[in-house]
Amino acid sequence: MLFNSFDFAIFLPTVFLLYWYGTKGSASYQNILIVAASYIFYGWWDWRFLSLMLISTCVDYFIALAIVKQEFQKSKKSLLLLSIVVNIGVLVFFKYFNFFSDNFIEAFSFFGFKFEPLSLSIVLPVGISFYTFQTLSYTVDVYRGKLAPTKNFMAFAAFVSFFPQLVAGPIERATNLLPQFLAKRKINPEQVALGLRQIVWGLFKKIVVADNCARYANEIFNNYENYNSLTLSLGAIAFAFQIYGDFSGYSDIAIGTSRLFNFQLMRNFNYPYFSRDIAEFWRRWHISLTTWFRDYIYIPMGGSRVSKTKVIRNISIIFLVSGFWHGANWTFIFWGVLNALFFLPLIITKRNRKHLDIIGENGVFPKINHLLGILLTFSLTTFAWIFFRANTISEAIHYVQKILHFDLRIERINMNRFPFEFIPIIVLLISIEWCARKEEFPLYKKSKYHVKTFAICVLILLLGSFSNIEDFIYFQF
Repeated sequence: MLFNSFDFAIFLPTVFLLYWYGTKGSASYQNILIVAASYIFYGWWDWRFLSLMLISTCVDYFIALAIVKQEFQKSKKSLLLLSIVVNIGVLVFFKYFNFFSDNFIEAFSFFGFKFEPLSLSIVLPVGISFYTFQTLSYTVDVYRGKLAPTKNFMAFAAFVSFFPQLVAGPIERATNLLPQFLAKRKINPEQVALGLRQIVWGLFKKIVVADNCARYANEIFNNYENYNSLTLSLGAIAFAFQIYGDFSGYSDIAIGTSRLFNFQLMRNFNYPYFSRDIAEFWRRWHISLTTWFRDYIYIPMGGSRVSKTKVIRNISIIFLVSGFWHGANWTFIFWGVLNALFFLPLIITKRNRKHLDIIGENGVFPKINHLLGILLTFSLTTFAWIFFRANTISEAIHYVQKILHFDLRIERINMNRFPFEFIPIIVLLISIEWCARKEEFPLYKKSKYHVKTFAICVLILLLGSFSNIEDFIYFQF
């Protein structure tokens, strides 16, 4: 069920009314309703994969309870390992089986060995990478003693399956979200109003920005051999804003929807394209995933408090894992490698935490050196997005080679439009976000929010790509 669908427009108000007026204010009844609604929401896509979510829920619920009962550390580690094997095992099978199988056969065929192809027709369950990481972090936190395991199975099931952030995050920590399911909840008119405004802003980024940019990005990337340097460069920019508007738009809708039910989710994007270096970009982009990697992989390996050689190793591993997490394709791994190469000089020179403030905090415009940093960071990020978007590494390399021909003639694309016609929408987005860069999102402030919200709604109706509704990109991850 898509957030920008007619089905969800009926589903959400129905659940909202039942949640606040049909549960008698009981947290237990509210949790039962959330679980039921979440399973309907997920099953709308394919009911067969509900069993995977239930298995993940049951495994981590009972393992966490068993961990605290063990007297010996070795027994606790064994149970934690079991949780890791089950969760990662399910993820690897559904997401990476064919990738490993095909590459195994290809590698051995290089040395003259012949194997029959073994590929399975496996459908990737939507959101499996998100809820798997969420449940796994719960078990790890219980093992570390950061969280007492809950005996309330329904609250835990609601935490795992919570429909606003089920299929594309934010990837929540049990230490933040689970206690909210155990507490008594009352309707909060201010949070409801704030949530509705954040939903509107998320829909703007999805329907106006992402879906309009997608029309150009898809046409140019799918037919890149037919276009010149200027058009290909604009296609890369279109995809950079497509993926940002799409994914951050989803996160805003998810967080806003959660506010309707008086839940607070973590912020997942913080105006990343205003970053002055790559380190700042990764502090602002997909925050729930980057902090997950930091807390559960990077710091346990020693983080930055080890030798410089090991720090380089740790950073490289994190970006490789990040690339691999996004999908079973060498393009994602190469994308991760590129970002590691961009990031490592900042780590080596200890400049990775240089920009922790709000850009242009005391002025209307950024300083020249900051503006140059933003342009360089965006250029590097957009260059890496080419490999993320391409079907193969060879296609991405060919795409880049064609850009380097420096053919800057203005041409029409097959949509009978010029390739730069999406630029005003991007300028509009940048202008709105720049003015609101000190706020969580542009409609966050109370002052004149009625006028601002109405204006955004009008822009959605005027500029929204309703005839070309795209799925959320991160549903495939």
